[in-house]
Amino acid sequence: KIIDKVDFSFKIDESIISQDEAQAMYNQMRQITKDFRIQAMKLYVQSAARENEILSNEIKGFLTPAIINEANIQLTEEEHQLLKLGPKFIFNDPKTAARRRITELATLKRKIEKCFLRKKVSPGRPLQQFMAELDVLLQTLHNVPTIDKIINKDKLFGIEMNQNKSIVELINSQASQSKIVTTAKVKLKHKFKLANVIVQKSDKSKVFHSGKIEDYRKKSKEYMEKAQAYKCLGKEDPLPGLIQRTNKYLLDLRLAKWITQKHYELLSIKSNEVELAHLYYLPKAHKPGTPLRPIISGLKHPTSKISKFLDDLLRPLFDKMAQETTVSSGFELVKKLQEWSILNMNQNTIFCTIDIVDLYTMIPQVEGVLLLKKMLDYLKMKKVGGLKIETIIRLSRFVMQNNYFSYDGQFYHQIRGGAMGSPLTFTMANCYMFFFERQIAKQIKNSGGLYFRYIDDLFIVINWPVRHLLKQIDKWKNFDENIKLNPNIGSFATFLDLYMENRDGVLFTIVYQKPSYEPYYLPFNSIHPIHMKKNIPFTMLLRVIGYCSTFQTYLDEREKLRMALLLNKYPNKLIEQQFSNVLLKCNIDQPLTNSSYSKCR
Repeated sequence: KIIDKVDFSFKIDESIISQDEAQAMYNQMRQITKDFRIQAMKLYVQSAARENEILSNEIKGFLTPAIINEANIQLTEEEHQLLKLGPKFIFNDPKTAARRRITELATLKRKIEKCFLRKKVSPGRPLQQFMAELDVLLQTLHNVPTIDKIINKDKLFGIEMNQNKSIVELINSQASQSKIVTTAKVKLKHKFKLANVIVQKSDKSKVFHSGKIEDYRKKSKEYMEKAQAYKCLGKEDPLPGLIQRTNKYLLDLRLAKWITQKHYELLSIKSNEVELAHLYYLPKAHKPGTPLRPIISGLKHPTSKISKFLDDLLRPLFDKMAQETTVSSGFELVKKLQEWSILNMNQNTIFCTIDIVDLYTMIPQVEGVLLLKKMLDYLKMKKVGGLKIETIIRLSRFVMQNNYFSYDGQFYHQIRGGAMGSPLTFTMANCYMFFFERQIAKQIKNSGGLYFRYIDDLFIVINWPVRHLLKQIDKWKNFDENIKLNPNIGSFATFLDLYMENRDGVLFTIVYQKPSYEPYYLPFNSIHPIHMKKNIPFTMLLRVIGYCSTFQTYLDEREKLRMALLLNKYPNKLIEQQFSNVLLKCNIDQPLTNSSYSKCR
């Protein structure tokens, strides 16, 4: 179309110029036109090839959320494809399903029997019959191939079957792959073991990360030396002594009538039901040098029952106490920020985010427990859940002083701070920060600013000069020697998953994705319930509308989301349906437009 319009011919007056000479000129015209068209097409093809190269590289970037391969281990295409499915993917494995079915049916039967016995009625034969029928039903559902289940339906998610066989094939493909995949997984584990490589989920992007075991050990040693929070016990297992000590402590409290018999039975432990906590690390691939985040996994630790029991009592009290200075999500933050900006934002408004360094391990155990008491005194509580305040403090102290774990064949005792992963540690750290931040929050509020905190991250927006704010932060650093502040100040900021900017006195917000972001969601061909998969496009678009302050950024983010979902095998029809459902749920019956976006949002 471009070159057809190009013609460099013009009329020659042959009454003046001879026919032969005119013909020669016409031939030159045709040659000039031909040469131009060829050069133009060459340039066009060159331009198209360059566009193709750039877009191909961009798509390749999307398509490789498989593994952050810092260990530089060589992977085959089959291994790469396996890892690309990510940590959330679950294969259709009938053997595992059968084992789980037996376990869960037994659990369900016990629960139903308890309900009958509570009413002093014998469950009898009807329960046996019900469980047998349920077992047959679940077994049949697992044994019927996926494709048979779908073909029996008229539509798949509202899509005509005869037009969408490829989707059915996609969902069903995992059944034929399961045997191949099992073999590949075994080979891959063996390969990592031989190469001294450890594979973990990354801290934020939740894709696989590979690193050398010696690097993990080196970083772990550096972290422990820096934190000064752990005492190495060598090879001596502290578990037997801890079990005995925990039960004895609870029995002493029961005999002294600090706790009731019901509490004692609830919190006491059996040796065959507990195991020592273990330390593992999540690599922070989004930060230079890939530092490690320590997690102490203690779901069956001897003190975990007490820790969860106390957290269930104390966390609701803390949430109520700190509701004015804490946020739990980006939705909550953007709403409060929007309200504040209408009356207060101007061209001089600045944002400040402050990171608390190693909060969980920096809090002294004694002071942390005393601040729990301070919180209860602040709320004027005499009892919580039928327990005296002194009892809660005693139990809290016991939990904090008995954090033991294993790592790399050695046993450790945490002598400072709380275990990162223990429920009580979370509430204690929040409580510690509440009393630390009170004066700061009051100062910011009195100056017309906005202050919020999410665990160990502080957020401030205020109309102060930068120099003045830095002076104040230097003063705040002296409030508590255990709290180390790391500030970041400017006309824009990122907090949680929200990016915000002051654009000439107008608030601009959009979804924030860290540099390590990977477009990885639960793959559609994973054997998860369909409602879980439908919720992902729904909630992610809801976030896009909530966060994007302009219609154009909403359109851009929506299409980025669509691309990411397509890359994770979601059918476009399902994506479109869930996008429409977001608007319907909000009683918006028309497509969003530039003029209606702000009001609808």
